Amino acid sequence: MDNTNQKKFVINGEIALLLKGLIIGKVLTLVVISGLFWWLLRPRLSVSDNTNSLSSQSINALSDRSSNTASTPMLAFETVADIPIGSFKYGGSTAWAPIRQLADSQIQNARPELQLHYVEPTHGSPGSGSGIRMLLNGLLDFAQSSRPLTMEESTTAKQQGFTLEQRQVGMDGIAVVVNPSLKVRGLTVDQLQQIYLGQMTNWKQVGGPDLPITPFAQRLEDADTIIFSKNKDLNNQALSSNVQYVYSTTQALRKLSQTPGGLYYASARTVVPQCSVKPLPLGHTPNSLISPYREPKVPTDQCPRKRNQINTEAIKNGSYPLTTNLFVIIKHNKGREQQAGEAYARLLLSDQGQKAIEQAGFIRVR
Repeated sequence: MDNTNQKKFVINGEIALLLKGLIIGKVLTLVVISGLFWWLLRPRLSVSDNTNSLSSQSINALSDRSSNTASTPMLAFETVADIPIGSFKYGGSTAWAPIRQLADSQIQNARPELQLHYVEPTHGSPGSGSGIRMLLNGLLDFAQSSRPLTMEESTTAKQQGFTLEQRQVGMDGIAVVVNPSLKVRGLTVDQLQQIYLGQMTNWKQVGGPDLPITPFAQRLEDADTIIFSKNKDLNNQALSSNVQYVYSTTQALRKLSQTPGGLYYASARTVVPQCSVKPLPLGHTPNSLISPYREPKVPTDQCPRKRNQINTEAIKNGSYPLTTNLFVIIKHNKGREQQAGEAYARLLLSDQGQKAIEQAGFIRVR
């Protein structure tokens, strides 16, 4: 090998060694840097690991709670047991209309095996009384009522070989409404009863103008609500001859708006939001009047943009003096009617049913 080739070989060897050294140096540098980063990030990874560990514990705890919750049945419509299959007829109180629109439609969606059909009376006006009468006559499988059963209704059922049960599922207030132009502060429950018994006939007797009182009402055998607490008062003979009977609350409100001295009572949920009438405060004494609406009262000229809202808190805590319960009337005959009535009551007493009753504007009972 000549000197020139020998020099080239030496140079190439040195270059190779130099490159090899550079590569090894870079590798070592990367290893050192990576180790340094690993060391710096190690506390963070440790925190992250602890967080993951805590998250796992939380998930396990939630899983345990979910298992416990699952062991306690959620009272939705889907979980209510013993729902009969078939088509069933029901009817009764017109005050229940918001519940039928909201709760019953939800029931039909969740439990299609229970087919509910609302039936109106062929004679008389729809209401609690007519619904119970239809149940007694075998025209309904169960009834909806916004008043308690009378002694006469219970006796009639026993004479036919079965009993009636009233199962409470909600609560409502009874509101008194007058013509918007009437200037009167309010009424006591005793004054209201005296008006319908004919013992008070002029508004000046209760602090109002010198104007005859024109009381409107549904016939008691059909009525949705009552203002007398005793069954013995529940007969047409007890009411004044001045009382003008109406077919429905809609008809009463129409007449009331045209009668300066008019007066009517009905479900608070039905009449308090109406624009054409004025709800009156009621009390046990003249100095303890409670409004059926939430204060402040909405002026008539602002309705229907704004509407009076029901004073649910006063109804719920008992400070409002005139309330009524909402009942499912169940026919105890050990037949399909009893099964349907009991199932419907259970559905409304479920969590979902009570929420729907509340959303419909009434007071829940559980």
